[in-house]
Amino acid sequence: MTASQRQLLTTKPIAHVRPEYVAAVRYPDGKRDLFHIRNADSLADARELVLLEVGDVRSLVVALRH
Repeated sequence: MTASQRQLLTTKPIAHVRPEYVAAVRYPDGKRDLFHIRNADSLADARELVLLEVGDVRSLVVALRH
């Protein structure tokens, strides 16, 4: 086996870790909820996903989860 063949066997693709976001929602009736968003590409995308899911909200805060 040549060196280039060994390198192909040992090279593993690096998995891209997607960021996870957390969203705090306050509804017009005063109730509140927390959401964990794992399938968003960006902060704006996470916000849009939450708004599509819950509909009418009084306030929404989205942050990158550590």
